[in-house]
Amino acid sequence: MLRAYGDGNLFGEPYGDGPVQVVWLHGWARTGRDFADAADELARDGVASVALDLPGFGSSPLPTVAGGARLYAQLLAPALATMSERPLVVVGHSFGGTVATVLAAEHPELVRALILVGAPLLRRTSVVSPPWRFRLTRWLHARGVVSEGTMEAARQRYGSTDYKNASGRLREVLVASVNESYEAELQRVRVPVVMVWGELDEDVPVDVARRAGALLPTPPTLHVLSGVGHLVPTLDPRALVASAREALA
Repeated sequence: MLRAYGDGNLFGEPYGDGPVQVVWLHGWARTGRDFADAADELARDGVASVALDLPGFGSSPLPTVAGGARLYAQLLAPALATMSERPLVVVGHSFGGTVATVLAAEHPELVRALILVGAPLLRRTSVVSPPWRFRLTRWLHARGVVSEGTMEAARQRYGSTDYKNASGRLREVLVASVNESYEAELQRVRVPVVMVWGELDEDVPVDVARRAGALLPTPPTLHVLSGVGHLVPTLDPRALVASAREALA
């Protein structure tokens, strides 16, 4: 059963009884349900957790302003502060991993350990430039030569799947997120970090984990899952359970 957290605008599914020890943060265009299998298994071990729906996804409404992981960390911090009297293990997949990293850097009193899963913490070393037709349309749109309808048609034709499926403020959040990079936050994380990555992750390759891990003050533990892609929470939930137990030990 979903519960409201924080100011009542953040919803999540609680698992297990007793004090909350683990918080799960899902990826872009996903929901907290991605962690149901992992959270159920931990609950059988007597570990209570909460799988949140990030603002704009699942049951949680959009934020009132647009912003990336740094904004989302600000929105989540008050909710985490009310969940437990002790710091929490925060598990973040993909976009949720970037939010978790900012939380650990900005609010170390709330985070006991980080488990980062396929998180786009750094910009890719090689970025493909948009097609010239899109760049031309964007240039003409900025100067009022082509209409918003023409510009939107170009976005739908040339944009990523996530970009095409988002609109309004959620699209603004996506744009803000993909333009962020978290070197500064990584260098300020002082809690233990476990990284869990799919060997076949094409969205956020394992190289990102290695480069991001090199920025942490204390080297992280990196688990690379053979034969697994980006959606680790649903493809290999037991790997997350094992890492959560490791962080709680």
